[in-house]
Amino acid sequence: MRGAIAVSANLDGIEFVTGQEMLTLYQFNTNAAKHYFCSACGIYTHHQRRSNPDQFGVNVSCIEGVSPFDFKEVVVNDGVNHPTDENSGSLIAGVLRYSET
Repeated sequence: MRGAIAVSANLDGIEFVTGQEMLTLYQFNTNAAKHYFCSACGIYTHHQRRSNPDQFGVNVSCIEGVSPFDFKEVVVNDGVNHPTDENSGSLIAGVLRYSET
């Protein structure tokens, strides 16, 4: 579990401002999804989705001007089941809520 909030973007919908040369590709299982992370600090930046290969999931912590705290509620996937798997069951583990103190 990486604990990142990911938002969707079209494949041509993201721009790398700096550090693209530091990205490392990680694939596993079916090798359909392409997960990218920074080889210097290890942060997960984005991935090309297995469920929708025409989209990236982008870590909001890597988007200028966006904070994970901008999201009052975040649906959390269970991290085990996948929409394209047979008998995937419920994909939702719960909801995280943020409130200012």
